[in-house]
Amino acid sequence: MSEKRNWTYFLLILAGSFAGGVVGSYLWSGQSTAMAAAKHAKIVKAEKFVLVGPKGEQRAVMEVASNGTTFLALYDVKGMDRADLRVNPDGGASLAFYDEAGKRRLVAGENPAGKTGLGLFSPNGKQLAGLTASPEGDVGLTLFDQTSGTARAGLGVAANGSPALALFDKNGNDRAELHISAKGKGSLNLLDEQGKPLKAPASAPAAQ
Repeated sequence: MSEKRNWTYFLLILAGSFAGGVVGSYLWSGQSTAMAAAKHAKIVKAEKFVLVGPKGEQRAVMEVASNGTTFLALYDVKGMDRADLRVNPDGGASLAFYDEAGKRRLVAGENPAGKTGLGLFSPNGKQLAGLTASPEGDVGLTLFDQTSGTARAGLGVAANGSPALALFDKNGNDRAELHISAKGKGSLNLLDEQGKPLKAPASAPAAQ
């Protein structure tokens, strides 16, 4: 596969790996935990802390799960999860924000391999955009269809300084690529629905 075509898939792999590897669902037990500590204690040890409001409603939970995941969840006055911070046993970490309906809208994190990313989501749960950076210095931005969640455009810059732009149809098929190599050579590639290159239209004859 050529360097230019590699870029098309590089953009999607960056955003896709972030969405699948960093973004996850967060489940909370919702059970209250009472704690007591000495008045002047400097260290308090427990597996779970629950912060409640004036009426006893759960507003925050800090816990180490049985699988070793450490997390902190913050709730609104209606008991909806609005923000989560977690660190997985493998070292991956993420921070997520939710709307008042409990739908995730923003997720930022780093996976165990050192890849960082930011994901934006619509109210229906579909990913709208993914921004990622690899430890090697590759950076990519992928934009998705608001209804289907299919990737529609990708923009990235490789660690060697080579930029690329890829456009996709509603089915996610690669239809256009614009690429500039590290040596400064530019290229434009148009493809049909089957991914076959399209011939450039013939130039119109000069007017007499």
